[in-house]
Amino acid sequence: MPFALSSYAIWGLLPLYFYFLLAVPPFEFVAWRVIFTLPVCLLIVIIRRQSRQLRLALTDPRALLYLSASALLIGVNWIVFISAVQNGHVMATSLGYYINPLVNVLLGTLFLKERLSRLQWGAVLLAGAGVAILAFGALDTLWISLTLAFSFGSYGLVRKLAPVESLPGLTIEALIWMPAAIAVTAWYAASPQGSAMQAGWQQDLLLAGTGIVTAAPLLLFATAARRMDYSLLGFVQYLAPTMTFFIGLTIFGERLQPVQLACFLMIWTAIALFSWDMFAKRRQQAIVS
Repeated sequence: MPFALSSYAIWGLLPLYFYFLLAVPPFEFVAWRVIFTLPVCLLIVIIRRQSRQLRLALTDPRALLYLSASALLIGVNWIVFISAVQNGHVMATSLGYYINPLVNVLLGTLFLKERLSRLQWGAVLLAGAGVAILAFGALDTLWISLTLAFSFGSYGLVRKLAPVESLPGLTIEALIWMPAAIAVTAWYAASPQGSAMQAGWQQDLLLAGTGIVTAAPLLLFATAARRMDYSLLGFVQYLAPTMTFFIGLTIFGERLQPVQLACFLMIWTAIALFSWDMFAKRRQQAIVS
């Protein structure tokens, strides 16, 4: 749980970080993000003495297949998220990550055979109704929300199934994207507008920092995904879009519609029901044992 809460708290604050990099084109942004994430991962691999696990994963065809799929999914997620933030659709990203926990529950029950109680299913339906109301009021940007929800939900499932630990897995994902990232940054450097790394030391420093703000939450998330029920992990995720929701409302100046308020209240009621039922069951199991 601490890993999950930490990762989602960082992700909830990312729009604020990306706000200072609005001038960087989305594809170049993602390319620099990959380039600066890899050395961070390699450094942590050395510190945690996981070089052997990294070598084993690089020689395991099954692991590489899973990680190729997860790299593709997270790449799509990054590009859509950054494009949406830069074009003023922060609320659409928030909706995407409100939908994502429902995708997690769906994937967890279909592929991982996880079971929910009746009360938990009721909470899922209540949250689903809230998201449906919000989606109906944002049909023009719904494709952004759905792409974010299904790409990240599928990414988490693949990482949960991949026979690779969190850090080696993220390192290999960055390695898979590295050739494309180098090609994209080289193309922008040769273009008339030039590279984003030529805009001044402040922007250079912020771009370099994307390595840390990318690696840290993904490592925390991958660790949580391997240790927690996927359905439970999905409900914890509501922390990030709620933070993003309030950032869009207070800092980016987006308007709060009555439909958004209704959705917010329904989702947090659902979270309360889901959490109460989960903790009640664990308390009962502790008494029995």
